[in-house]
Amino acid sequence: MTETPTRRDLLNQIGAIAGGSAVYLAMTSMGFAAESDYAGPVKLEGDPKGASVLILGAGVAGMAAALELRKAGYKVQVLDYNSRAGGRTWTIRGGDTYTELGGETQHCRFAEGLYINPGPWRIPYHHKGMLDYCKRLGVALEPFIQVNHNAYLHSKNAYDGKPQRYREVQADYHGTVAELLAKAVNADKLDDAVSKDDRERLLLSLRSFGALGVDGRYRTGEYASSRRGYAKPPGGGLSAEPESSVISSSSDVLKSGLWRALAVALDYDYQTTLFQPVGGMDMIARAFAREVGDLIRLNSKVTAIRQDETGVTASWCHTVTGEMGQSRADYCLCTIPLSILSQIEMNVGPKLADAIGAVPYAPGMKIGLQFKRRFWEQDEAIYGGISYTDLPISTIGYPATDYFKDGPGVLLGAYPFGPYAYEFTAMTPAERIAKAVEFGAVIHPQYRSEFEHGVAVGWHRVPWSMGCYGQWSSEARAKHYRNLCAMDGRILLAGEHASYIPAWQEGALLSSLDAIGRLHQRVMAR
Repeated sequence: MTETPTRRDLLNQIGAIAGGSAVYLAMTSMGFAAESDYAGPVKLEGDPKGASVLILGAGVAGMAAALELRKAGYKVQVLDYNSRAGGRTWTIRGGDTYTELGGETQHCRFAEGLYINPGPWRIPYHHKGMLDYCKRLGVALEPFIQVNHNAYLHSKNAYDGKPQRYREVQADYHGTVAELLAKAVNADKLDDAVSKDDRERLLLSLRSFGALGVDGRYRTGEYASSRRGYAKPPGGGLSAEPESSVISSSSDVLKSGLWRALAVALDYDYQTTLFQPVGGMDMIARAFAREVGDLIRLNSKVTAIRQDETGVTASWCHTVTGEMGQSRADYCLCTIPLSILSQIEMNVGPKLADAIGAVPYAPGMKIGLQFKRRFWEQDEAIYGGISYTDLPISTIGYPATDYFKDGPGVLLGAYPFGPYAYEFTAMTPAERIAKAVEFGAVIHPQYRSEFEHGVAVGWHRVPWSMGCYGQWSSEARAKHYRNLCAMDGRILLAGEHASYIPAWQEGALLSSLDAIGRLHQRVMAR
């Protein structure tokens, strides 16, 4: 008997085949992600009369809570493991140094103005909370290009391993599907589903959708080339006449499997418009830190969390000096990732303790590569967007900023999830970068001569996260999610793991606002 794969197994398979974006798409279809329900700034009305809150973690969730609680009159203090605020809202630039678990240290040598976002790198238009805070905090945003029809789709087992332009695959796939459906309509195979009047309307729509001729066929010619591009584009003067590109056969299109990546653009999370902060995702963290930085004690590794009838005490160790200390408040909002929190001594009830231990963290990897020039623009006319491949790198992301700029540029050279992410993370940073260049050269041969240097972040080796994001299963959600979010004595949890928008900053933000709203109700009731 064939064993039915678990949802986690299925997500790992999807990630290995079609990349991280496809995993997010699958998560959404399985009900693991949802639209933001942000309805405006949180309202914490009433006088807390000097109540104090200790916040653990200075990521988006922690700093948003600190901002709103202080504004409402609470005494607030924040502890964070890192030497900077922001958590996974993180940008690496030239001159930055990063040491991962195991002791490997990377010194980023990117040119001035260039960067890579190891964590979040885009904000969908419907993530209303993040967009509102960016506006309120003065964070400048610019468009993030998710879909570029001139980027590549690639499979080592299709088209002799040669990359295909996104627009070519999409046009041929739409043409193939439309032609097959048109044949079914013309053969009266859909009479029970389509009325006689709708039959003609359907045929007209299929011709438009799939660039079909009047005979209902998708074939090489002007109409198909207007979608997939030309072998010789139209011009001016005596040599102006265009030459049509040759379409792929329906068999080649379907066997290629490249159509998998087309579905990513249909996912609600990736529909136009998406945004990115000008200058790097950590511009959001910096903006929050300008508001609440005076409340944050950095380089403070939490070693124990103890609550009693009157408050909560967090023991900590300074990661540089070794100084030991304690911080205490009436209540505690803990935003530490569950992968770390599960290793910290903490006196909470069995339901919360079980919930904290029930959520594994997804493997993820990002590699930033600097090249001597922006060859993807200069040679291939790719301005922003993403290429997808079934090679272990999974994804190549092109910068959606500084178009036409002379000098070096940085690509996202790899973004795998699942088994490939574990594989990369097991390597040294230098080995990861070398592999990313090797695989990337299959799609862009210029890699070999243009590469300069890079940085590689494997999330399971990030000391303060040990994983990319909380990877709930539907079974774990049903059993543990409400317990994870419920207040335990004087302790509340928040973060992307405490949301139905996992892996996104919006989930972290909304969980935090919900938590402090409930905490405030408790304080007001007392």
